[in-house]
Amino acid sequence: MPLPDVTADWIADRATLQAWLDGVPAGAVVGLDTEFMRRDTFHPQLALLQLGCHGRHALVDPLAFAIDDALQPALGGGDTVTVMHSAGEDLETLAPLLPDGPRVLFDTQIAAAFVGMGLGISYRALVAELCGDELDKGETRSDWMQRPLTASQRSYATLDVVYLESIHAQLAERLRQRDRAAWHAEDCARLKQRASHREGEPQPQRALRGAAEWSPAQQTLLRRILRWRDRSARTLDRPRPWLLDDALALSLAQQPPASLSELEQRGRGQRALRSAQRGELLELLRAPVEADEIAATAPIPAHPQGAAKQALGAMKVLVDERAAELDLPPGLLCPRKVLEEYVVTREWPDFLEGWRHGVLHERLPALLPG
Repeated sequence: MPLPDVTADWIADRATLQAWLDGVPAGAVVGLDTEFMRRDTFHPQLALLQLGCHGRHALVDPLAFAIDDALQPALGGGDTVTVMHSAGEDLETLAPLLPDGPRVLFDTQIAAAFVGMGLGISYRALVAELCGDELDKGETRSDWMQRPLTASQRSYATLDVVYLESIHAQLAERLRQRDRAAWHAEDCARLKQRASHREGEPQPQRALRGAAEWSPAQQTLLRRILRWRDRSARTLDRPRPWLLDDALALSLAQQPPASLSELEQRGRGQRALRSAQRGELLELLRAPVEADEIAATAPIPAHPQGAAKQALGAMKVLVDERAAELDLPPGLLCPRKVLEEYVVTREWPDFLEGWRHGVLHERLPALLPG
């Protein structure tokens, strides 16, 4: 079956964008997508914004003019339902334009997981399943910063929003039938919250499980290094590994350099670690680790061993059983990583608050090792 022959308005100025948005009725469903590039920067670079509503479609060129707060009244503050697929990176890209994300977000990938279509389904698969069309993904790795865009790029970008209203209608009805609409809305709200968290991860050392056996002072120094890396990468707009890759961060925390020349020698190959950054980093490495900083550093959870490993297995069985009863993917209910941290730290995870608390809290804590 041939794909629908759709056209989109090319919008390259603020007045035209405002006129298009003014045509969105109150309470409407708006499809939203982005194309962005993130090759050598910390922040994703918005290259194209796609909009769709009631059969109207627009391709907005953010390289031609400053969008600024134009989206905020229609999407950020009203009762418009903004439909996106796998919205995490798109929300991060849109953060300068919609700091708190769309007020009402409907993520189709999350919705599909709640209605039995599997975890992490692609937009292409969702269109095929619900709309019966096979999309060509030939422009997936396209250069979206080039101008002018090719006809193929424009068609690809437009089709990324053409189906969102239909998909939303079908998934919203399935959520209603399964009584999962509130759960889905809660997970969409969490997604927005994560995307709007622009200060960086407060406890980044917890992701480097290889340092779990280090002393509290070493873990604290590692946290200090990683938080500096995040702040510096944001300021310089360069990828974190260009400043420090994880291996070097671990090495510096375990064995701080004795001099600037040693730091320079060990930091060779880090493309953004220039002299100014090396000076800052050396000063940070030399500062004493105080008791209050240690107290503020969450211990890195170790990999479960012994009784904890056995308890993890029992917890995984419970999650699988509850997920089957609810016809949910186990990874949606509770990913294995969350269980691993819980069984080691014995602290109820934030991830398991909300609707998941009611599903798991009655039985999961009883499985912790004695």
